[in-house]
Amino acid sequence: MGSGTWSTDVYGAAAHYRAAAGTSAFDYSDRVTTSSPRHTWTAHASLDPKGLTTRESRDSDEHPASLALAVLFDVTGSMRAVPRALQTKLPELFGLLLRKGYAEHPQILFGAVGDATCDRVPLQIGQFESDNRMDDDLGNFLLEGGGGGQMTESYELALYAMARHTSIDCHEKRGRRGYLFLIGDEMPYGKVKAREVRAVFGDDLAEDIPLPSILAEVQRKFDVYFIVPAGATHVGNAAVLGTWRKLLGQNVIELDDLGAVCETLALTVGLGEEAIDLAAGLDDLADIGSDAGGTVGKALATLGRGRGTVAHSTAPLIDTVGTPGGPGIPGPGGTTRL
Repeated sequence: MGSGTWSTDVYGAAAHYRAAAGTSAFDYSDRVTTSSPRHTWTAHASLDPKGLTTRESRDSDEHPASLALAVLFDVTGSMRAVPRALQTKLPELFGLLLRKGYAEHPQILFGAVGDATCDRVPLQIGQFESDNRMDDDLGNFLLEGGGGGQMTESYELALYAMARHTSIDCHEKRGRRGYLFLIGDEMPYGKVKAREVRAVFGDDLAEDIPLPSILAEVQRKFDVYFIVPAGATHVGNAAVLGTWRKLLGQNVIELDDLGAVCETLALTVGLGEEAIDLAAGLDDLADIGSDAGGTVGKALATLGRGRGTVAHSTAPLIDTVGTPGGPGIPGPGGTTRL
């Protein structure tokens, strides 16, 4: 996937059509959740990971130097507001990436994360797209709003999908990692469980995969970030932040305004691609009329410039103690430095 070119005019026309028809940008979710009992809810066929083969970000004559960007957001509880915020700010995201030259050929995949222990739809995965079909993908997400209430969600299944079910030319042809953004407010479980992989993907996984191992796989081809947005239930929670910082170091971003999420994504890419420094990126926000500069500047103040080599220690990043299958309790193990 990844053909075509983003058009703000097409985006605006689609929004006008929905307004005239009295439908929202998330019509699939609205229809499913209001017209059928919860036990019948299913992922849209285009986003269902069952039987998933490979989501591809490919070079082409139209996009000779593709850059894979994946944005996977928690859709449990209060986090259901995140995809709606993303959808309304897509023009700003592409305005910065393309017109400001942060990335010439971005291809964006959206995904949604729930909880495999209790949700009907614990994972949804779109395609890497260069054009307005990514807006269509967003419109097909089911915003289930479930979750288990135990401060953990199945982020590790999202990592598994990105590690084992993606193929990206920026890495395979040019040795350049893509970008993976997880947006949430809870901790991952301590391992990828084989039984959940069989249920969600249909893959015959021989054994569970420890969280640090699957994260290391993902980091071979993606720079991984975790964004905690304002308004989330567990924003500022020390256990959540401590766990993710143990895993990702400085690549944990606290955002005090959900409305600034797209600008934050774009500037993080711009910094990683060394297209800008933070001061220049904030000037770009002012230039496009965004009022998110203060929020983004604060969120990215400690983010290192450039895309350094990932160095892994041999000690575990999360000590897998605690309840069986649970997230584990962060211990004094190793670190990941990006």
